[in-house]
Amino acid sequence: MLEAIHFAATKHRDQRRKDPEKTPYINHPIGVAYILWKEGGVYDTDVLQAAILHDTVEDTNTTFEEVESKFGPEVRHIVTEVTDDKRLPKLERKRLQIVHAKTSSHKAKLVKLADKLFNLRDLNRVTPEGWTQERVDEYFRWAHKVVEELKGTNEALENELYRLFAQRGITEI
Repeated sequence: MLEAIHFAATKHRDQRRKDPEKTPYINHPIGVAYILWKEGGVYDTDVLQAAILHDTVEDTNTTFEEVESKFGPEVRHIVTEVTDDKRLPKLERKRLQIVHAKTSSHKAKLVKLADKLFNLRDLNRVTPEGWTQERVDEYFRWAHKVVEELKGTNEALENELYRLFAQRGITEI
């Protein structure tokens, strides 16, 4: 775990979240892993490492081969499943997250649930710079569609996500 945290921290060292405080980006993957462990009761090292590494290929110069050489084929597989192809337009990437959610492995679904939970909580905490309330609301509606496809993965995480959706009045697709 510490090797994954160190690796991700090095890769994300110059990145910041889009909140007004410019939170260090590494707080996000660490938070995703923490949610899995603390709230989801997930203790599988491969899942937790993948949670730490889930944005490295998408947002840094990391390759899937590098992830596999350092953390093994199972972690690579999970990271591959949760990584968006940045060569595609944003709307297509979002559409594909919904399409691929249901057929993802159980381990990838866990990472995806915790990632959505972290992001939604962050949006409730503070609006990212440059985001309108409409964009925040749209993110919640889109996240709901993704989570609908992940049902049956982890009751504790799903219950918390649906509680957040209900607070926003989002109850159906």
